[in-house]
Amino acid sequence: MRARMKDFFRYRYLLWELVKKGIKLKYRRSYLGILWSLVEPLLTMIVLTVVFGTLFGHDEKSFAVYVLSGRLLYTFFSQSTNAALRSIRGNSGMIKKVYVPKYLYPLSGVLFNYVIFLLSLVVLVAVSLALGVMPSVYTFQAIVPLLLLLVFSFGVGMILATVGVFFRDMEYLWGVILMLVMYTCAIFYYPERLLNSGKKGWLLKLNPLYCLIACFRDAVFGRAMNPKMLLFAGGSSLVVLVVGVWVFYKKQDEFILHI
Repeated sequence: MRARMKDFFRYRYLLWELVKKGIKLKYRRSYLGILWSLVEPLLTMIVLTVVFGTLFGHDEKSFAVYVLSGRLLYTFFSQSTNAALRSIRGNSGMIKKVYVPKYLYPLSGVLFNYVIFLLSLVVLVAVSLALGVMPSVYTFQAIVPLLLLLVFSFGVGMILATVGVFFRDMEYLWGVILMLVMYTCAIFYYPERLLNSGKKGWLLKLNPLYCLIACFRDAVFGRAMNPKMLLFAGGSSLVVLVVGVWVFYKKQDEFILHI
C-alpha cells in the first residue's frame, strides 16, 4: 500500500494533465465550451419537467428540482463510466511507448467528468433557489452521497476498463445497461408507488445509484437521509471499488497483448 501511494504521488501531475486534457477534448468543438455543462442540464430539466410533469400530473414547482437532482447524478455516472470504459484502448499509443501506471487512465476519465459535474451543480442551486427550495442544515449531508458517487463510479469504471480491453462489444452492451439503470433510478417519476407495491420495488432498492440519488435528494429538500439506503449505498460503493481495483490489477499486465 505504501508503494502504491508513493507511486500515486509520483504521477499526480500527470493525472492532473490527463484530467485537463479530458475536459479540453470534451468541449473542443463546442462554441459554449465549459458553459455547456451548465446549459445542457438546464435544457434537459425543462424538457423532462414539461413532458413527464404533464404525463404524470406533477405540476408542483419542486418537481423540476426533483428531476434535475436525479438527472445530474445519473449523467455523471453514465459519462464517467463510459470514459473509463474507453480509457485503456483510447490511450493504447501511450501505454505501448512509455510506462505509466495504467489505473491513471480510468481514474482521469472519472475525475474530469466529476469536475464538470461539480460545476453543473451550480444550475441545481440556482433552480432550487428560484423555485423556493431553500437550503437548510440537512443540505450539508449532500457531501456524503456525492463522495460515495465518486467512489462507486470509479469502482464500476475500473471493472469496465478491464472488461473493455478483452471484450470490445462491452461499449455497446454498457449503453443498454445504462438505459436500464436510468429507468430504475426514479429520475423523472416518484418511486413511492413502486416501492409500496411490494412487487417490483426491489428493482430500486437493489440499485446503489438510486439509493445515492435518493439520499442526495433528501439533502436537497431538507430531509434527513434514509440510513438504510445510505448504508447500502456506502457498502456497495466500497465493495465495487475493491472488486474493481482487484480485477484491474490482476489483468493489467495482459492489456498490452490486446490493445
